[in-house]
Amino acid sequence: MSIVQEVEQANTGIAHDYIDQLFETVQKRNPGETEFHQAVKEVFLSLIPVLSQNPKYIEHAVLDRLVEPDRLISFRVPWTDDNGNVKVNRGFRVQFNNAIGPYKGGLRFHPSVNASIIKFLGFEQIFKNSLTGQAIGGGKGGADFDPKGKSDLEIMRFCQSFMTELSKHIGPDTDVPAGDIGVGAREIGYMFGQYKKLVGAYEAGVLTGKGLGYGGSLARKEATGYGCVYFVDEMLKSKGHSFNRSTVVVSGSGNVSIYAMEKALQLGAKVVACSDSSGYIYHEAGINLDTVKRLKEVENRRIKDYVLEHTDAIYVEGCSGIWTIACDIALPCATQNEIDKESAEILVSNGVKAVGEGANMPSTLEAIDVFLDNKVLFAPAKAANAGGVSVSALEMAQNSQRLSWTFEEVDAKLHQIMHSIYIESVKASEVYGVPGNLVIGANIAGFVKVADAMIAQGV
Repeated sequence: MSIVQEVEQANTGIAHDYIDQLFETVQKRNPGETEFHQAVKEVFLSLIPVLSQNPKYIEHAVLDRLVEPDRLISFRVPWTDDNGNVKVNRGFRVQFNNAIGPYKGGLRFHPSVNASIIKFLGFEQIFKNSLTGQAIGGGKGGADFDPKGKSDLEIMRFCQSFMTELSKHIGPDTDVPAGDIGVGAREIGYMFGQYKKLVGAYEAGVLTGKGLGYGGSLARKEATGYGCVYFVDEMLKSKGHSFNRSTVVVSGSGNVSIYAMEKALQLGAKVVACSDSSGYIYHEAGINLDTVKRLKEVENRRIKDYVLEHTDAIYVEGCSGIWTIACDIALPCATQNEIDKESAEILVSNGVKAVGEGANMPSTLEAIDVFLDNKVLFAPAKAANAGGVSVSALEMAQNSQRLSWTFEEVDAKLHQIMHSIYIESVKASEVYGVPGNLVIGANIAGFVKVADAMIAQGV
């Protein structure tokens, strides 16, 4: 049963009218911001049951306030390339909601970055961060800068210019950015160095995803991928399934994808495909993760080079075809809207049992409905993707206490957090009459905590 069909069985009435009117307002106030509209619509549809049973959320106009960020900052980022030419990019930071803690969310450097992308990511972050059970609010940021093909010095100069403006708006108890697409430990290091120069203090908790030698946390690099697999494993166990002896397809080949593959392999799965922005590889015998790690993390090469070393594997140009490969478990870990309705239907026809969203909003609303209609176990991004920010919050805790936990300690805490997110999502789906629908369950579980805090604080 689709999201729409399930919520329409609830006592909609006033709640449905409220949602319709508010979504129309969102569209008018944010013209052309399709990604933001999509993220808002998915949450709105999920919340009709909780609004119907708890009219206080309508009376206090909680959603009216939630869809408007506290502030959206846009700024110029000038930098100089290696030839002495001045380049200009646009930077963003959205500080969406801090009802339960300081704004927290990554920075994305990619040519596609615009206000809509940043707002959709920041809006999702509110609920994702709430689900972790930790005191962090929702934010996001980035720039339309492409690190690909740039020298280390060019990237350093860009990061320093970006942080020169961003530093005015962040702080350990105000807003704590992290990495995202195009922003790894190198970029975080350059930004952290610039922040120290600007504020004249060593505030380790102002950024997460730092290097291990200066306040970073063990297991942060692995956290999003591991967390996604931990969540999906909980979901599989509930139906008597497991990763063991399952065939897995993972999109992407960055941090999330690599460590989702690693944990799936540790649990006995066979991973047969992964991708990058140019195309995908299919290795029926099972992907050699050491080769992928070396190509992507050490040598910074394209995934197509995998077949040069593994001649029984094939490479296919273009990314969407990866979802035509038969698998038991699909883990979309690349980018938003990579699985559309047609791809979802192909996955279902090929017998997929479970889908776990490692990326942010990788499935369209129509694709999600296909999965739910066909009883595919579906782990939504707000829940399954929460491992990264969970360990970022653990990094903040270590920085505050001047401590450094072992990999095993952090991993155990991450595993427990993902278990708790699963349990809370299941409970919410049952309480509000849609048992097993983790899309609705996760949205409601994340929403209620933030909404109650907003009402209690009058903000």
